Amino acid sequence: MHRILSVGLTGGIASGKSAVSKRLAEHGAIIIDADILAREALEPGTSGLEEVVDTFGSGVLTEAGALDREALGQIVFADEDARAKLNAIVHPRVRDARNALRAQAPEDALVVEDIPLLVETGQADRFDVVVVVSAPVEQRLDRIVRHRNTSPEDAQARIDAQTSEAERTAVADVVLDNSGTLDDLHAQVDELYEKLHGRVSAQQ
Repeated sequence: MHRILSVGLTGGIASGKSAVSKRLAEHGAIIIDADILAREALEPGTSGLEEVVDTFGSGVLTEAGALDREALGQIVFADEDARAKLNAIVHPRVRDARNALRAQAPEDALVVEDIPLLVETGQADRFDVVVVVSAPVEQRLDRIVRHRNTSPEDAQARIDAQTSEAERTAVADVVLDNSGTLDDLHAQVDELYEKLHGRVSAQQ
């Protein structure tokens, strides 16, 4: 029987989830990144982008006809109804692409799905293991402002648009603490990988 160990990886914006995902990939885990799939779903020429323009207007396009993510973000982060409309366009396309990638995974693979909105979309039960990357809100705010060239108010709005840290950790099987250095985080990820890899080997 085709069997994989299915891991759901999530964390709030600027929690360090991408660093965890990258480290797991270095160890050999297969990474399915929902953000990448979401971007691909809204590339120029796709039905996804056409539906976004129909829903939100041509103001969400650049002069070149690509999606202006900043313009769209300003609409959806401040408006729950608008965010729900965007999710209804993007999520089914991401799900179809994800299922296709999972179907290609080799026997006894460790497959990690990197999903920012794992908790918000009620997907925790799909996974053998749910991993949450956690960091204090103050650190996350600082990272957003410094690395994404945005205002503190916009950074806070982006955090507020997601579920709370308590709700994320409530569904977690493993919580990785990213309040320290990158080396500290890597050490936690390395230990986690060894445990997960052990479970994969035990299935064979």
